[in-house]
Amino acid sequence: MPLIDFNSRPPIPAFCPNVSHLSNYRRVYSTSERAVKDSTKTDPLQNYISEYDKVGANFVVVKAKDVESTFGIKSSNTEIAQFCKQHGERFIGYAGVDPHKGAIAVQELEYSVKELGLRGLNLQCFEHKLPPNNKKMFPLYAKCIELGIPVNIHVGTNFSTKCLMEYGRPILLDEVMVAFPELKVIASPPGWPWCHELIAVAWRHSNVFIGVSAVRPKYLAVQNTGYEALLQYGNNVLQDQMIFGTSFPMQPIGRAVAEMSALPLKESVRRKWMYENAARLLGINV
Repeated sequence: MPLIDFNSRPPIPAFCPNVSHLSNYRRVYSTSERAVKDSTKTDPLQNYISEYDKVGANFVVVKAKDVESTFGIKSSNTEIAQFCKQHGERFIGYAGVDPHKGAIAVQELEYSVKELGLRGLNLQCFEHKLPPNNKKMFPLYAKCIELGIPVNIHVGTNFSTKCLMEYGRPILLDEVMVAFPELKVIASPPGWPWCHELIAVAWRHSNVFIGVSAVRPKYLAVQNTGYEALLQYGNNVLQDQMIFGTSFPMQPIGRAVAEMSALPLKESVRRKWMYENAARLLGINV
């Protein structure tokens, strides 16, 4: 089955994985991340590439981020573009810009798309300390529509104790979509503990896609985890709006793909989750 991983972080310095405001993530994801480290002790980058060869990944989306105003950290859009160029057409880059920078952020987004070849925008709202419906975001949404690119918006809980959980409430996306009905949004991770809110927003707005990432896929089929509704609705009315991502290195690539492949989905729906919906969003022939 063809495969697109819509959320991955290559083991290169540009992604700044060990930053203090995300230290609590290392505690929460310690078991999964330990499994990754045990399998990539030597030559992490080559092992990373090899893992995608093993699972037969057609495309992998890697995302920059700019949270300079809040945490002094920026993943360079230029470095992300260079990584994608160096490692072939399999890798597709998303730009990261800082909404606190106003017009400069809008200009950087346009440059990143038109000159660097990046194909979407990544906004980690909790790290910006802004909810997705904050008006500082609106010029960036308008630019995304103008450029014909989607925006990835972090929703659901975050584990940084330097930021509020409230920034990830999926219901806040409703105002965004009412204001920008043409905007294409990937809302990921999938909204926990407000999964039903995200389902309602996606059902209401067909341009909202739910990114199933940063969670072990097997938990979607486990009772009382809070994720079960994603499987129920995603197998039916939202089957065209679900997108798979491993969130490597939060979990091993092969394990995440295997668990997604084992979920009780109709095979035609599984193909949509793992390839077709993302391909359509990225402008790739299905």
